[in-house]
Amino acid sequence: MTEFDRYTLVLLRRPRDMREFADEELERSQAGHLAFLEQMHDEGHLVLSGPLDDQPDERLRGISLYRTSLEETTRLLAGDTAVPAPAARLARGRRPGRLSGPRGHR
Repeated sequence: MTEFDRYTLVLLRRPRDMREFADEELERSQAGHLAFLEQMHDEGHLVLSGPLDDQPDERLRGISLYRTSLEETTRLLAGDTAVPAPAARLARGRRPGRLSGPRGHR
């Protein structure tokens, strides 16, 4: 039987009721978020990540592909203190899609 790598796709969605942030607070938050993503990449969990621009739903803010199971990705995302819990819950609550491919084909 062929083994498959497990991937989890995460869509970051801004909650409708999210408050506005002062510029300094937003810059600190973004710096923390980017540091978290860099750490996930350095540890081998994150395959790719980036913003979603030029699309009709302005609430969709970003996309990430993790090389981990849904459960492990959920645990890892809890460490991104820059992403508000409602945005993270929405992404996880909708059970991010899993992409599979044969091991060794990256």
